[in-house]
Amino acid sequence: MMSQVAALEALPVEATGPRPFIRWDENPKVRLGSLGAEPPLDDLVAQLQQSVHGFAEKVMQPIGRNLDRLSAEEVIAPGSQLWAFREAYAELGITMEALATFPPNLMPDIFAILFEELGWGDAGLAISAGVDLLPHYMAAKFGNEFVFKTYPEELIGCWGITEPDHGSDSLDANGAIFHPQGTYGRPNCVAKISDGKVIISGQKSAWVSNGPIAELAILYCAAETKAGIDSSRGAVVIVPLKSLGVSKGKPLEKMGQRALPQGEIFFDNVELDIDHLIVAPEDYKKGVYAIHSEANALMGGVFTGCARAAYEHAFAYAHERKQGGVPIIRHQDVAKRLFHMARKVELSRAITRRVTTFNMLNDMPALQAAMFSKVTATQHALEVASDAVQMFGGNGVTREYPVEKIFRDARSSLIEDGCNEILSIKGGTLMVDPDLLKPTA
Repeated sequence: MMSQVAALEALPVEATGPRPFIRWDENPKVRLGSLGAEPPLDDLVAQLQQSVHGFAEKVMQPIGRNLDRLSAEEVIAPGSQLWAFREAYAELGITMEALATFPPNLMPDIFAILFEELGWGDAGLAISAGVDLLPHYMAAKFGNEFVFKTYPEELIGCWGITEPDHGSDSLDANGAIFHPQGTYGRPNCVAKISDGKVIISGQKSAWVSNGPIAELAILYCAAETKAGIDSSRGAVVIVPLKSLGVSKGKPLEKMGQRALPQGEIFFDNVELDIDHLIVAPEDYKKGVYAIHSEANALMGGVFTGCARAAYEHAFAYAHERKQGGVPIIRHQDVAKRLFHMARKVELSRAITRRVTTFNMLNDMPALQAAMFSKVTATQHALEVASDAVQMFGGNGVTREYPVEKIFRDARSSLIEDGCNEILSIKGGTLMVDPDLLKPTA
């Protein structure tokens, strides 16, 4: 009778699934793939990942490095490589219409992998591509067909919410994080809604991503109705930025994500038909919750990719650079540091994929879960990029090597889409379970 060991050895490998222990190498070791400990992807998702990765490597990385060395004015000037990036990205065909053709069960993986690969290519350009989708994406979510019929998806999009006097508090329409004696104060931008019109006055801050080049904005602002101005009952309006009364400030000079144009937008009695109103004041809290859930998940994907880029540069350098007669990866502290860098990338990817799956397949997304993704991925991106700079030593702080730029890009992410400290407080308020609270005496 054939022994159990002999029977296992006689079976073809594909018939047994995972290799039986007896078939392991004498010194077992597994090399992880480009997406780490990732189970096999659906064929359609795998094709998209390979396509976007190639685009990120051949187009985004070199263009991002070149734009990083330009002034903010030069980045948006005619002939800038920013426009070559936008043209090449458009050829990928990543539009709302195209995304709608994918099976719903694949959308979480597609979303997470798409933005991880874009973030791996260049964080600033990835954010630029992401906010492009928001006007049409949110119009679709709120059932506004007028926007799709009137404005083509090829228009460059932006999201206008923060103001000169209001940053992360703009994302807290219900005032959950305010001091007991605090108030929102005077809004810098107001939409007056009356007689079938929306009239917008005021400005949005210099942090509007794509602001200097955008053609279509999804604008979040305070609303003025017959009851007066109320920032907690604001309005969400789609604004074509060629409208009479719209003007823009200079593009912002900043530390990181320099390939991402950001700048002020001004509104001087901009008058639009009521069809442009996609969220009325009574539903404003829904509007903030909805876009914030999507934006924070997007940030999780982008900065998972950013962290991965920093890790991969450090990993390669640790094999090339020699100190003490051996590649530095042979030094225990370097190997230990690389382990923790890889662990953080894996954690960021896992929580982003998990949250995206939950939020896309649930009846309603959990904003606090999206915040888990954003805060985790951005914090890890900064830590991994900082460790990469340290591993490169003096080379790491020079512009000759890529990790210096990635570190600057990652640092900005802790403030984008709500600073992490405020998100943590806001997320904590969303976790309160009223059913478990004991009534006070």
